Amino acid sequence: MLKQMPEQYDPALVEPQVQQRWERDNVFQVSEDPSKEKFYCLSMFPYPSGKLHMGHVRNYTLGDVVARFQRMQGKNVLQPMGWDAFGLPAENAAIQNQTAPAKWTYQNIDYMRNQLKSLGFGYDWSRELATCQPDYYRWEQWFFTKLYEKGLVYKKNATVNWDPVDQTVLANEQVIDGRGWRSGAKVEQKEIPQWFIKITDYAQELLDDLDQLEDWPEQVKTMQRNWIGRSEGVEIDFAIADSDAHLTVYTTRPDTLYGVTYMAVAAQHPLAQQAAEQNPELAAFIETIKNVKMAEADLATIDKKGMDTGFRGVHPLTGELIPIWVANFVLMDYGSGAVMAVPAHDQRDWEFATTYQLPITVVIDPASGEADISQAAITEKGTTIASGPYTGLSSDEAFQAIADTLEQRGIGRRQVNFRLRDWGVSRQRYWGAPIPMLNLANGESVPVPADQLPVKLPEDVVMSGNSSPIKEDPQWRQTTYQGQPAEHETDTFDTFMESSWYYARYCSANYQDGMLNPEQANYWLPVDQYIGGIEHAILHLLYARFFHKLLRDTGLVESDEPFKRLLTQGMVLADSYFREDASGKITWYSPLEVDIRRDDKGRIIEAILRSDGKPVTHGGMTKMSKSKNNGIDPQVMIDKYGADTVRLFMMFAAPPEATLEWSDSGVDGAQRFLRRVWRLAADFVAVADQPRSQDWQQLSESQQQLRRELHRAIQKVTDDMGRRQNFNTAIAAIMELLNRLQKASLDTALDRGLMAEALDAVVLMLAPVTPHLAEALWQALGHSSDINFAAWPSFDEAALVETSVLIVVQVNGKVRSKLTVAADADEATVTALAMADDNVARFVDGKTIRKQIYVPGKLFNIVAN
Repeated sequence: MLKQMPEQYDPALVEPQVQQRWERDNVFQVSEDPSKEKFYCLSMFPYPSGKLHMGHVRNYTLGDVVARFQRMQGKNVLQPMGWDAFGLPAENAAIQNQTAPAKWTYQNIDYMRNQLKSLGFGYDWSRELATCQPDYYRWEQWFFTKLYEKGLVYKKNATVNWDPVDQTVLANEQVIDGRGWRSGAKVEQKEIPQWFIKITDYAQELLDDLDQLEDWPEQVKTMQRNWIGRSEGVEIDFAIADSDAHLTVYTTRPDTLYGVTYMAVAAQHPLAQQAAEQNPELAAFIETIKNVKMAEADLATIDKKGMDTGFRGVHPLTGELIPIWVANFVLMDYGSGAVMAVPAHDQRDWEFATTYQLPITVVIDPASGEADISQAAITEKGTTIASGPYTGLSSDEAFQAIADTLEQRGIGRRQVNFRLRDWGVSRQRYWGAPIPMLNLANGESVPVPADQLPVKLPEDVVMSGNSSPIKEDPQWRQTTYQGQPAEHETDTFDTFMESSWYYARYCSANYQDGMLNPEQANYWLPVDQYIGGIEHAILHLLYARFFHKLLRDTGLVESDEPFKRLLTQGMVLADSYFREDASGKITWYSPLEVDIRRDDKGRIIEAILRSDGKPVTHGGMTKMSKSKNNGIDPQVMIDKYGADTVRLFMMFAAPPEATLEWSDSGVDGAQRFLRRVWRLAADFVAVADQPRSQDWQQLSESQQQLRRELHRAIQKVTDDMGRRQNFNTAIAAIMELLNRLQKASLDTALDRGLMAEALDAVVLMLAPVTPHLAEALWQALGHSSDINFAAWPSFDEAALVETSVLIVVQVNGKVRSKLTVAADADEATVTALAMADDNVARFVDGKTIRKQIYVPGKLFNIVAN
């Protein structure tokens, strides 16, 4: 540590020394301690893309502040870090840089680890993991084989994006305007075998257990509820005319059954395929729409296209014949791939019927009484009309009555459905964990035996850019099973697999005898505080919740949910600048390359590119991104200002859930504040050898007021940091307190004793946010203990008690005086003091006092005329 306290704050001197001591003493390395309350704090681990960005810095600073605060509450705190290391970007970078994905990934991990350390994050690095390491994915493979044995894993054909030139499957994000992002070839929809995990078996539990998550944002829980999409409806069998076959559909609105005027099936539906065999025009149409990959969310906005199959369905209650169409708004992956269309009461059906001039029959009189079927469908519930014996019932009554009839006749069944579909975990990429299955000559698939795990991914490969190296390597593929030839599965896992259980592996990261050590896992789990972006609200968090229940049902953990409290931090924004040339090409420039001038309201009125002295256009404040070149390199900021300044700005500039606007002036302001804290401490250290007293009974009124402000600040900061997690207001309270302390005297022993108490509290309250500065000042103030294990300051209830209050005195609503009175002064005392005040007397002399209004402890108002 610092041998002597410099007068000026120098983070380049302070921070390396503090970090070296933390590393030397393994300050943040923890183990299970049943005698202490545990606290597991986790931020979503990063993809090792090369460098940290400011979004990372914000996320990890938030986590570190929470972890350090909880440690100062006396808890046994675990805060680990690792790397979400598999994925497509490594393959792309490997091709571009002519290297292997593994080498690129490990180099990035080394660089980013050093960046994290330079920011002073208190991680237990002994638990570090990378998901691309065999000792991690070995247990993922083992777990998959166990799920297979339990019947929770299966293989089936599924439709994928297929690039016919590169002969590879593409993720949705690799399809740009319907073409492969590398080859430019028109992407086809192709059915290939894929592995699935039965997340739908847990759909109801995943939905129900959201109610346990009291400390999750409601927005996230709502998004998950909608994604799971539980609905209660009826499955109905429509006979197909002149056939023994039938078409099964699911509807949540059986009350509209009499309004069915057509039916629609997906392009891949067997009925569509059968119709196409005798109809070349229909076959051509099906070919055009089945090659368009579409998400469910797109169905509402696409142009509706369809063609009559020639088949006719039979209405189950009226016997009427209903045309069956192939339509692009029906997806084979959802439900049965067929729908009963009620165009009067479903907007999607209405648009299709309007396009093809199909009948629209109104069978619901809406409760609001407002309906114009010529403009849009009537989706509101109400009273049935034109519905045979069910006419006049409410929608809910008709639901039950029609469902009863269908069930009695054996042509319908009440059913609970979920929007959620089973999790397809197959990826045709190379850089992922190999799926631990063997394909036998007879077409069967069997799990790789446990003693042959892990199935290692070869890391020393050459990326051709056309297909996965393990698909091209017969030596890797070929193996035996019980003496017979077999081939390793060449698909790899979806990277969501690795990120769905990493939080649990941290609990026993070095355990070699199993996926988890249950004793360690059950000590630490669930995670007490999880922090990450709102963009992970659905898939990652849903898959992790699912995986946790699988771990529970395999006997590895006892808890039902992985994450107790969730904080979703906002994005980091920065100003963007660009030029557009005569051809319309736009070039974006880094904010660090631009000099700006602002008006008196802080608005940018001029931006000049430093390199050529010419103007650039301000493109507004937008999310930091490579595409707009407005990312601020954290390392540049650390080198210029120090880690603590960057951390302080990140925590002070906005509430954690809100977007944060990067501001150079804000960073400058953060550093000025830290310099003021240092200066105040240095001034005190200079008189530290003089006598000091903490006999609080002897404080003067002004000293009492200062101590009251100190303990109010401690009370507020404690609540803001802990319960409310409003870190920006906590810092604001410390800043306000510092302003007051800078004006305080150091003349008497009581002054110095009070300043000693105040500085200790300020340094302790800053320790989670600016740990390097706090550690250095803690030692300089004479403490030999490590501030990381110091107790959080407690507020003195007695100090908060007001001995006097300020009363505002008004005459006819205008302030004429302010009186300091005893806190327990009664109305008569306040009245006497007010009337004796010269300025008050001046405004009431010669007037009749009509009324006196006293608000205890705050206001005394005289009404006179």
